[in-house]
Amino acid sequence: MGAFDFEVAVIGGGSAGYATARTTAAAGRRTVVIEGGGELGGLCILRGCMPTKALLHAADVRFQAKRSKLWGLEPGEVGFDFPAVMRRKAAMVEEFASYRRDQLQDGRFELIRALAKFRDPHTLQLDNGQAVTAGQIMISTGSRVADLPLPSLAKLGCMTSDDALRLESLPKSIIVLGGGAVAVEFAQFFARFDVEVTVLQRSPHILKTFDDDVAGEVEAAFRDESITVHTGCSLTGARQDGSEKVIAFEQDGEQHEARAEAVFHGLGRSPNTDSLALENTGVETKRGRILCDAQMRSSAPHIFAGGDCAGPHEIVHLAIQQGEVAAHNMLRPSELRSMDDRLLISVVFTDPQAATVGLTEKAAKARGIPYRAARYPFHDHGKSIIMEAMHGSVKLLCDPESGEILGSACVGPMGGELIHEIVIAMAKRMTVGELAAVPHYHPTLAEIWTYPAEELADQLAG
Repeated sequence: MGAFDFEVAVIGGGSAGYATARTTAAAGRRTVVIEGGGELGGLCILRGCMPTKALLHAADVRFQAKRSKLWGLEPGEVGFDFPAVMRRKAAMVEEFASYRRDQLQDGRFELIRALAKFRDPHTLQLDNGQAVTAGQIMISTGSRVADLPLPSLAKLGCMTSDDALRLESLPKSIIVLGGGAVAVEFAQFFARFDVEVTVLQRSPHILKTFDDDVAGEVEAAFRDESITVHTGCSLTGARQDGSEKVIAFEQDGEQHEARAEAVFHGLGRSPNTDSLALENTGVETKRGRILCDAQMRSSAPHIFAGGDCAGPHEIVHLAIQQGEVAAHNMLRPSELRSMDDRLLISVVFTDPQAATVGLTEKAAKARGIPYRAARYPFHDHGKSIIMEAMHGSVKLLCDPESGEILGSACVGPMGGELIHEIVIAMAKRMTVGELAAVPHYHPTLAEIWTYPAEELADQLAG
């Protein structure tokens, strides 16, 4: 590889790219990270996980304070200073981002601030006039907010998640387009800061990748908080009417309109690959997403990809794993490692939180995998009753013969934390009987898992 400027070039310094670069550099490979963004840090830190969860936590604290009469407390009017909420979010993001900037600039690998595109399979042309060659290349260019489906929507002017994180004041009302994680998290954030919220979702339920019973619990909680949720609707038009934005949609064969001061575009993200000139590489894509095998190799054997631009799941811990798997396979092509989605985790930070690991019932049915399932509701559980956290339930799926846990869902208080008990159980390939036999302290949220585990263990024993 001596003919190349670098042994490894990484395009994009977010979670996947940084994981690749630190791994190859630690192994002694000459590595360069090429980052074309205006800021260093990647989506999660700058405009994704960290700022949104900071805002959601602030909204949750206010919500709990406002309803604290349930516990005999008298908080008075629970007002808020929205610029102060945003300042705290910005300070936290800066703390995380400065740490990542230091990591990217500490000299373990070279960092070039420029946009890159492929001149040929081993040569990157940078927009600063420089050209860089590399023996192996990792593409981790992330994603951007997807294009709007209607020209009239684009003309209307919609708020993106990026825009929402820069707000200095709140609108009085907002229409949220979409029912994925970003859309529903922002919908509840706005509602808990006194914005009138309407959600429009094409699928029969919000959170369409989750089982319907899980998504239905979040919908019920939203409606309890006076969030209007329209599902099974298709957008047909958009227009400005004085100070209001109007979205036309069809539902059950009838035409409807929703009106609000602002519209939030939560219709997903698209891979950031258009500007890479991938046609010069032999790398295959599908709707912009780089097609990779389980070893994170593209159709060009020396080019790897990871993170949002490769998918199929836009989740940070997976992006880091993908970066590490790609780096390992660059370093040790005779001992290839693969990604394993058996323990795929999804968490949506609404209240109630919705979380899954492994198989959902939808996926099991689609793939013809036999299973048994059992559920237990939070409204009949001691600790959640104490907390007045009554929405939701837990669900376990197991193999009908061996009893091995195949998957699980938790929609309820601290669902994103509670799901990790089942992640560990599945990592060790535990059965429902083994989980049921693990002691759980009372009263805790975590002991709720013992009920579906015992039910399934009894069924298998009978």
